[in-house]
Amino acid sequence: MRCCYRFAGVMFVVIFLAGGCGKPAATAPESTGGAQAAAASDASATNAATTDTPEAAVRVFLDAVKTGNDRAAELMFTDLAREKIKDLGIQVAPRGSDTAKYEISQAELLADDGARVPCKWTDLDKEGNPHIDEMTWMLRKEAVGWRVAGMAAVIFEGEDPLLLDFENPKETLQKLERLREEIARRSTPQTPESRQAENTTEGVRR
Repeated sequence: MRCCYRFAGVMFVVIFLAGGCGKPAATAPESTGGAQAAAASDASATNAATTDTPEAAVRVFLDAVKTGNDRAAELMFTDLAREKIKDLGIQVAPRGSDTAKYEISQAELLADDGARVPCKWTDLDKEGNPHIDEMTWMLRKEAVGWRVAGMAAVIFEGEDPLLLDFENPKETLQKLERLREEIARRSTPQTPESRQAENTTEGVRR
């Protein structure tokens, strides 16, 4: 069976959500004053960028992901998403890419404080060929500007998109774990013996 799925570019969001889960910080602990000063500096840098439109906010966010700037990427989440991520001890650690490019389409506004922003992310696959992933970013308007609340992307062609709610990171991590298992299952070549075993298992379940 031919396994068709979008994985390379879309999954950069998986990496910075799940990559640091349960791991201690690599840097030495800062003093409270130092941490607050650093946060204030980062916040000022982010707020200096234009985030008064959903498209602009997605651009700031994707630039942070593209350059591997974990702090800038984290600051582009909604307040609730950052709070929940902190509660779970998840570290935001996007993998930067010098070869990645993106295109942002016009936002679809949802009431006064919501928006969906379609995007194309292009990067090179393992063979060095361009690979395009399409995704939709979910944003909410907050006091400081538009911020990212979630995303949706088609992983398996012809199937429903995967929906990731960054304001519910625990559920998101569970979805990602199930996705990894499903990708591994679909990527494993089936032998007559494995197909028979799978059919037998299905028969027992019924």
